[in-house]
Amino acid sequence: MPDATADTPVIRIRNLHKSYGPLEVLKGVDLTAPRGHVVSLIGSSGSGKSTLLRCCNLLEESQEGDIEFEGEAVRWRGQGLNRHPSDRAQVTRMRTNLSMVFQQFNLWSHMTILQNVMEAPVTVLKRDPAEVEAAARKYLAKVGIADKADAWPAQLSGGQQQRAAIARALCMEPRALLFDEPTSALDPELEQEVVKVIKALAEEGRTMILVTHDMKLAADVSDHVVFLHRGKIEEEGPPDRLFGNPQTDRLRGFLSATSA
Repeated sequence: MPDATADTPVIRIRNLHKSYGPLEVLKGVDLTAPRGHVVSLIGSSGSGKSTLLRCCNLLEESQEGDIEFEGEAVRWRGQGLNRHPSDRAQVTRMRTNLSMVFQQFNLWSHMTILQNVMEAPVTVLKRDPAEVEAAARKYLAKVGIADKADAWPAQLSGGQQQRAAIARALCMEPRALLFDEPTSALDPELEQEVVKVIKALAEEGRTMILVTHDMKLAADVSDHVVFLHRGKIEEEGPPDRLFGNPQTDRLRGFLSATSA
């Protein structure tokens, strides 16, 4: 793996194309997530936001374009719809450094919250269970649910479950956090619990890519905002310009609709 410097982006994507059979979802997208920056992806449903995020950590396979993690390019074999990563060990290594927080929490119902948070570092990274438990309790405290360590997921509210999922992602000690609509399944009151945690993580200088429908959250935490429309980047830039002075009719229309 190449030596990554402070100037090397954690994630860099160039000319990414992604199709599901004949349906082209991403049509030549470029994306860079510098170290310590928050990049938010916004756009209408079906614009390709979540697909792009899932391509970042290779949960989805793309048909064309380059993906780099800390300067290391994903190695591919085949072309087009037959293109696949050629090095499974590389994929595993990259994926363990890009922790994803999903819309639907995805906690194991048969494990306590503490066990959920500890599971991947112990089984995937083979870390010492005692050290992992100490880290897990620290991260549960960070997201404000230290007292729920021995509870079952079903005993927690949606906001608490999502905060547990964030603690689980943090316990992997990743180079970047990927959030896929982390608040969209929550009631507004519970949503604010999760927003508060995400803002605190941004203030710590963590590298994050955030897919969100919450324009206020994107404006508050982002260093860079990308507006996707039908699989292409329609407009991008710093949040004050994108939200304060949109340059394209499509972005103006989107922001008008989301603020209605």
